[in-house]
Amino acid sequence: MPKTIPPGKSRQGSRGLPVLIVLVAGLALAMAVWGILEIWGEAIDAPSNEQPGGVTVEGNEQAPAN
Repeated sequence: MPKTIPPGKSRQGSRGLPVLIVLVAGLALAMAVWGILEIWGEAIDAPSNEQPGGVTVEGNEQAPAN
């Protein structure tokens, strides 16, 4: 006849504070890395050299008179 094992002893690991600490530490580490990458991404972002759209007059040309 098989031996009955209590549920507390048959578990591989216990739940509780150690599991919570690992989960919270992992989440905090992920948020820290995300923040660092956000700052780094803004630092390497090339400034925009685009000019606003519209009619431009170059050199000595005059705008057409109506």
